[in-house]
Amino acid sequence: MSVVTYLCFDYGTRRIGVAVGQTLTATASPLATIRVVNGIPDWRGITALVRQWQPQALVVGLPVTMTDDNQPLTAKAEKFARQLAGRYRIPVHRAEERLTTYAAKHRLKRTTDLDPVAAQIILESWLQENAERQVVSNAG
Repeated sequence: MSVVTYLCFDYGTRRIGVAVGQTLTATASPLATIRVVNGIPDWRGITALVRQWQPQALVVGLPVTMTDDNQPLTAKAEKFARQLAGRYRIPVHRAEERLTTYAAKHRLKRTTDLDPVAAQIILESWLQENAERQVVSNAG
């Protein structure tokens, strides 16, 4: 079974949390915080991470409410996912996410530097939910 590496993005209008993970253990690690200025992500920083980690795919958290409705940020996160796909020409998966910042606060017991940990939580959840699909796609 081959190991697939992913970068995951927790999109925000001021910061984007980034985590890296892989399919062998279905775990992820917090990696970085990317700044967003005037609605424009630091594409140089993102490109540097993509070059460094050479992921086979990306995952973007799409924020939804507890009742599975879109939030105002959902459309912006979706646009960011499309921009990633266009720039890097690798698959971009979407992961519905809710309460990840709250979970990051609980995990870290603090209220700062949460974005990469929120991305870690999104990616670990997505890896676990898609583990069977990864085994099948890697076998074929």
